[in-house]
Amino acid sequence: MGIRTNPQAKGGKVFTEDILKIEICGPRADYLTVIDVPGIFRNPTEGITTKDDMALVRNMVIDYIKDTRTIILAVLPCNVDIANQEILTLAEEYDKKGERTLGILTKPDLVPEPSAKDTICSIVEAKKKQLTLGYYVVRSRGADQDDEGYGSRESMFLVKPWSRLPRARVGVQALRARLGELLGVMAKREFPKMRKDVNDMLRKVEEERDNLGPSRKDEYEQRVFLSSIAGKFQDLVRAGLEAQYTHHPVFDDSKLRLITQVVGLTDVFNHDFTRKAALRNFINRSSQGTELDFPRINFSGNILEEFPELDDIIKCDHEAQYPLDGIMGWIKDLYLSSRGMGLGAVSDVVLASAWREQSKKWPDITHAFMSKIIASIHRFLTSALELCCTDSSVREALWDTLQEDVLLRYKSTISFLNYLLAVERDNKPYTLNRFFNQSRQEAHANRVADNLRDVATTQGCGGSLIKPDDYRVSLAQIKKSTQTKSNLEDVAERLHDDLYSYYEVAQKRFIDNVWTQVVSHRLLDGPETPLNVFTQEWVISLSSEQLKMIAGESASVREQRLMLDRKIEDLKEAKKILT
Repeated sequence: MGIRTNPQAKGGKVFTEDILKIEICGPRADYLTVIDVPGIFRNPTEGITTKDDMALVRNMVIDYIKDTRTIILAVLPCNVDIANQEILTLAEEYDKKGERTLGILTKPDLVPEPSAKDTICSIVEAKKKQLTLGYYVVRSRGADQDDEGYGSRESMFLVKPWSRLPRARVGVQALRARLGELLGVMAKREFPKMRKDVNDMLRKVEEERDNLGPSRKDEYEQRVFLSSIAGKFQDLVRAGLEAQYTHHPVFDDSKLRLITQVVGLTDVFNHDFTRKAALRNFINRSSQGTELDFPRINFSGNILEEFPELDDIIKCDHEAQYPLDGIMGWIKDLYLSSRGMGLGAVSDVVLASAWREQSKKWPDITHAFMSKIIASIHRFLTSALELCCTDSSVREALWDTLQEDVLLRYKSTISFLNYLLAVERDNKPYTLNRFFNQSRQEAHANRVADNLRDVATTQGCGGSLIKPDDYRVSLAQIKKSTQTKSNLEDVAERLHDDLYSYYEVAQKRFIDNVWTQVVSHRLLDGPETPLNVFTQEWVISLSSEQLKMIAGESASVREQRLMLDRKIEDLKEAKKILT
């Protein structure tokens, strides 16, 4: 305890808040705790006590006497001025009714003057400095005496003036009887509150032990423990993918509403990709100005600050811009810079070059979308694991083990996405989709119709009831409209229509493939989804060393569990006693 026992020695403490506990057990021992606190003093002694010691002792006394279950034994020597003792002032402050303050006057043998003895007797007789419970006079044994001689020591109370005092107020036996009676009264009064306090303490300690989780002292218990967590985790995964939020109150947290976030992000991706993914606007097909008719998912905060482990996987700083204008001038320049020998027909080389250039924004837009999907899944994984595993040390060890596989699956997904992008953009444009030819023919027909609209006539079309397609042109006008174009204009228009028709086919195909093959199959539902890295089957496959590393209890946790178990047993025993 670091207390200085030699007054001449240097260092060490004179007073301490540490408790030296001596426990006496036996069939006739009472359930009684006596706390002997240091006496309050007002002036420090140079080289021995300090002002800090004064404050420490006073605060220590107050901490004990303010407890309503404590009987305050105000022990006062008979040879001091009782009226000036601070302990009586403190007792009066914390025991205003005086129901638990008992005065004990000691060392009566050190009072030689008859007047002083008479004063002490007057106090015991409640004539002076009255206490509700009154005063008792006892003569304690000296340092070199034992308990056997208390009878001879107390023979002094048989002579005057002590003999005039009531026998119930003199001696150790009288004090002991009064304390027993007082303890019984207080116990009856405090029993209901004590029972409630013991129940509250028991519930709190049991909750504290439950927070440690089940015992994990061997491989079997460790595997059962982790399997239970994995089962709860997969329940959250299924609910998160099937939008079964009402069955789990934890889904009030939006981070756990996984499929809702993924579908929302995919809708935004489809909408933005359709409007912004082309490098240049096709003629009469500007996508600007179209508004989104559903809310966007808010990805606030820096995702890489939250999950630095995703640094080489995701890119969240890309914002796609609207397509540029002037596509016909660009197509003409591309044709003139890439054409070879021929009669002017559109070559596959020029179309392939135009296609690759027109789709050059696809990788950035798609990677930004995939980054948000991966971030949503990663947030779900970490949040769900935190809910299922309350032990932070186990959770950290578990996540450290799982994280490598999770990141590998993300990287595999990104690699597959790059494969899809390469398939779409690096090969020569070709499709078996009938929409391509249909779209190209419609584009050519619409272009001819636009050229003839200014020279068409409505004569003979039915008077005032003219439909938009009822205009008439002559064969000569048709010939003239197709003969006046230059070779460059004709080739550029054909290249534009081929590029537009193929772009429409490829864009729809690519968006669907990103959803079905990348998001759905690889990240959500397929066999390699990161959502199934933590399963009961995975737990079964762990080796003994891996189990111990993840779920084994540390020495401090085992010690804490044993301490809490002992405390629970003690409180249960106390509960029986109070029943």
